[in-house]
Amino acid sequence: MASDARSDSSLQAFAGEPAALSAPSAPGEAGPERAAPGPRRPTIAQALDAGVLIVVSKASQRMQVFRDGEPWLASPVSTGRPGHRTPAGVFPILEKRRYHRSNLYSNAPMPFMQRLTRGGIAIHAGRLPGYPASHGCIRVPFGVARALFELTSTRDTTVVVLNQPVRSAEQARQLALAWPAAPAGSPARPAPASAPVLAAAPALPGSALPQGPGSAQTIQLAAALSPAEAEAHWTLLVGRHAELGRFSKAIIPATVGARRFFRLRASGPGAHASCAQLKAAGVDCFNVI
Repeated sequence: MASDARSDSSLQAFAGEPAALSAPSAPGEAGPERAAPGPRRPTIAQALDAGVLIVVSKASQRMQVFRDGEPWLASPVSTGRPGHRTPAGVFPILEKRRYHRSNLYSNAPMPFMQRLTRGGIAIHAGRLPGYPASHGCIRVPFGVARALFELTSTRDTTVVVLNQPVRSAEQARQLALAWPAAPAGSPARPAPASAPVLAAAPALPGSALPQGPGSAQTIQLAAALSPAEAEAHWTLLVGRHAELGRFSKAIIPATVGARRFFRLRASGPGAHASCAQLKAAGVDCFNVI
């Protein structure tokens, strides 16, 4: 789904999930965001030699961390649940935020967020129930998230996400090295996490979603704290991406726990294609229906 430092109408919060990163991404929880150009990231072998290599096994729900080639930390994780799977591949650390909130998933906190993809997949602190439970992000215990945040950098860290089970540090090392050689900055065609399907809720007066075969596609652009905030975000988005103006806007009230949120959605023919273009441009978005 993909920190609390907000921009663009205070809605540029972390793209994640309720305990996975915010707005722009596949959609993970961290939300998609445009990464600034930087130095070439290390390959897997280079990260093992003089850097940080993080290996995540989805099958084992485990993480193994190497520092300068030596095992440094092992931890349980919780990756994407069915329908929101975490993509396998090789990833750099694109961005780090100590405090981050998702603007796709009701302002969910994502402490010690480290973004892996522009689509919102990230490593962050969150609940670990013992099985895959996130919206695509990699959740780790709070203490592990904090230690990793202090250890890694955007220049010397490579993350490998595997489908295979891993039972030891040495096996993690060998499976990572066996991955097709490619710069960590070029993920090995990670499959995007599926978009979450949200339960329908009554729209605010005057903002009902259009009905009919020509308007079957709906996308979500934000989860704001007030209708005014959602309106401001819509105005900002339409100003930057004029093609959104052809869609019908809706602001949908929703209650998560004891908190009230307002989901900004747009509907119309071709909405899913526009959402894909927005995500590629670093804008938070996911398909609803």
